[in-house]
Amino acid sequence: MKPVSCIIRAAAAAADALAFAAFASMALPLPGLAAAFVPQSGAEVLETLPRRGSAFDAALRRQRAQLAAAPRDPAVAADAARRYIELGRASGDPRYLGYAQAALAPWWQAAAPPVPVLLMRATLLQSGHRFVEAIRDLDAVTRADPGNAQAWLTLATVQVVRGEYDAAVHSCGRLSSLAGQLASMTCLANARATNGELAASERLLALAIERSDSAGAPDASNAGLRLWALTLLGELAARRGDAARAELRFSQVLALAPGESYVLGAYADLLLDQGRSAEVLALLRDHLRVDGLLLRHTIAAQAAPSPRAPEVASAIAELQARFDAATRRGDAIHQREQARFELKLRHNARAALELALANWQVQKEPADLRILLQAALAARDPAAAHPALAWRRQQGLEDAEAASLARQLEGGAL
Repeated sequence: MKPVSCIIRAAAAAADALAFAAFASMALPLPGLAAAFVPQSGAEVLETLPRRGSAFDAALRRQRAQLAAAPRDPAVAADAARRYIELGRASGDPRYLGYAQAALAPWWQAAAPPVPVLLMRATLLQSGHRFVEAIRDLDAVTRADPGNAQAWLTLATVQVVRGEYDAAVHSCGRLSSLAGQLASMTCLANARATNGELAASERLLALAIERSDSAGAPDASNAGLRLWALTLLGELAARRGDAARAELRFSQVLALAPGESYVLGAYADLLLDQGRSAEVLALLRDHLRVDGLLLRHTIAAQAAPSPRAPEVASAIAELQARFDAATRRGDAIHQREQARFELKLRHNARAALELALANWQVQKEPADLRILLQAALAARDPAAAHPALAWRRQQGLEDAEAASLARQLEGGAL
């Protein structure tokens, strides 16, 4: 049995751009500030990231030294890329994804790189929502190394994001003989919960977590997996409409990993749905470099009992600059967030609907369905939502918010 590495904890967030859409915030000046500094060469150092003294940081420095000494060693490069991806996902800092790709540069365009490099390249491709290319690489990994647990898990996660649930269940089945029960049960719950088996998947996952906890203290890899499982458990409760249970589960995860951007976003959404804007502001105030979290913080600020108009306007301008820069780069990973930005902050329902429809062509998570239905309602265009509504019925997707929106659209409540 091959172990599933600690990168597994981020697999549930594979297609979510929440932690990775902030590239423009590093490059564009904000309104009223000086023009952007342009370096004279690629060798010029722009910023040195702080050393925090943790064991992980020490290991990362050793990894950088090894990579510098052997830049064409595929095992060293793949391990360095993995560490960068883990750090980028945990911190929400997109620069680490660039470092990961740089580590893989000798093989980035290669047709058949070594398997460890291929797996990390696929992971980066799915982080950028290049799902077709990611699946191509993952298929190549599983053909070359059918016992690669991480490849099957990542493949299943991408398939769930694309709405390919039968294929995802098959991939989880392959994983079950290669990884422990918690990994395989979390994978299966993630696939089946979106395909009409939400309550059963939630029970299955809760039991798997309970059994894992009773087995003793987890190692670093299983601790990361437990975070993913608890996060998914919170999401399933939220989709069922059980806000209290979802909040408890998200709080558990944040107590273990306070800076996890994906969980902060999911928890903030839960609070926003309940009109608890002040709590969202407190939750996210130290995490505004991540676009998705700045978006939620600004929505909460606008909804606060005493909104500060200048601060809200400044945040809206900053978000607009970030989205504009992403559009110029041809970067579409932010479309769900940008649709929400247009709907909630700019109140442009038509623009929101166009973005949500484009996003729907790429990924089909419950949040993607919700923003599409919200935008169709606001734009008074139920016909635009008909394909998504038909897909929802066909798949048997269970989501309390999406169900409410669907009833309004199908019942003519416009």
